[in-house]
Amino acid sequence: MGRKRTYRLRRILVRGLLVLLFLILALVALNHKLIIGIYHGVTLFEPERLASNFRQADQRFASKLVAAGDIISPFTYNLKQLPEQYQYQGEAHSVKEFIERTDTTGLIVTRGDQILYEEYFQGNSETSRTVVWSVSKSVVSALLGIAIEEGFIGDVTDPVSHYVPSLVASGYNGVSIKDVLQMSSGIDFDENYFDASSDFNKMAPRSVGLGGPLEDILLSLENKDEPGTVWEYTSSDSQVLGMVVREATGMDLAAYTQSRLWQPAGMEADAYWLTDSTGVESAFGGFSATLRDLARFGNIYLNDGFFHGKQIIPETWVRDSVTATASHLRPTENKLGYGYQWWVPGGGEGDFMAMGIYGQAIYVSPRHKIVIAKTSAYREYEEYGDAMELESVAFMRQVAEFLGEDI
Repeated sequence: MGRKRTYRLRRILVRGLLVLLFLILALVALNHKLIIGIYHGVTLFEPERLASNFRQADQRFASKLVAAGDIISPFTYNLKQLPEQYQYQGEAHSVKEFIERTDTTGLIVTRGDQILYEEYFQGNSETSRTVVWSVSKSVVSALLGIAIEEGFIGDVTDPVSHYVPSLVASGYNGVSIKDVLQMSSGIDFDENYFDASSDFNKMAPRSVGLGGPLEDILLSLENKDEPGTVWEYTSSDSQVLGMVVREATGMDLAAYTQSRLWQPAGMEADAYWLTDSTGVESAFGGFSATLRDLARFGNIYLNDGFFHGKQIIPETWVRDSVTATASHLRPTENKLGYGYQWWVPGGGEGDFMAMGIYGQAIYVSPRHKIVIAKTSAYREYEEYGDAMELESVAFMRQVAEFLGEDI
C-alpha cells in the first residue's frame, strides 16, 4: 500500500507540474509580443547595441507606416572628399576622428540634387531606417505649418487646448501653439534622460507601446512658469503638438505625414512612426527614416518649403520656424537658440539644425546651399552629449564651407 500511495503521489505531482508548465507556456505564448517588447525596451540603450537597436526600432516596437510614393525625387552623385580638419574652441580637430568618436552610423552631404558625400558605418546602409529621436520634433513642426496652411488650424496664437479639449484639465490649458512650438510653455516637466524617475522616463516606455496612453502623462502636468517667458527643452510640448495636428486634421500623424509630406516630396523609402499602445504616434521622438530621406527633408527647408516641383511647406512657416524671435530663445556663446522645434546656432551664419539624442542631426546652411544629415549611436552621450552637440555645429559648418557655395 505504501508503494502504491507513493506512486500515486508522484503521478499527481508530475501531472501538476505538467499542468503548471503548460499554463506558463500558454501565458508566455499569449504575451510573447509583450515580453519581447519589454526585453527590447530594457536593452534599447545598451551601449554596444545602440546602432542595431536604433536601426530596428520601427520593427521591434508598435509603429505605423508612412509609405513612400511611386515618384521619387532623384539624387545624382558628385562625390567629394571631406575637409581634414575643423576648428572648435580655438583648436584644430580631425574630421575623421569626430566621425569615429561620435559613433556615426551614416553621414550624407548634399548640394541641390547632388550627393557630395555618403558613407555608412556599424552595419547601416543606404536602405537602413534609423529612429532619429528628437529630429522627429522638426517633422511635427512641418506638419503643423501645413495644417495651418490647409485651414485645419487657425494660427499659432490659438491655445492647444482648443484642439485637444482633454488638455483643459492640465497645465496646457490656454497655452498658445506658438509658446509650445518654442518650448516656452511654462510646463513643469523633468527632461532628464538618465533619471529613471523623471517625467521623460515615465513617458518614454509608453512611446514604444509599453504601458498606457501618452496622453495620460500630458494630463498630469502642471504649470511652472508664465507661458512665453522661459525657454526649457520639454518633450511633452512636442507630443502636445502632435496631438494638435491629429485632432485638428482628423488624421493620425502617420497618414498626414504620408499624404502631405512624404509622398509629395518624393521620398524614396518608407518611414515609420513609433506609437503608444493606443496607436497614437510618439511625436516627440518616434520617427524612423533613411539618411537620404532625412537629407531630402532638410532640402525642403533649404528651399523655403519648395521641393520636388511644389510648395510642400509654406514659405513663411519655414522662415518663422528657423528664427529665434524672443530674447529667451536667442543663441548665446554656449547655448543654441530655438525656433519652431528647430535649433538656431549663433554667429550670424543663418544656419539651423534638427537634433536628436545620441547624435542624430539634420544641418541646413542656406549660405553654402548645403544639407548634412547624420545618424549616430554615440555611446558616450550621457557624459558628453551636450558638448558633442555644440561641437557638431563647428564640424558641420566646416564641411558646409568646404563643399558648398558661398552666396
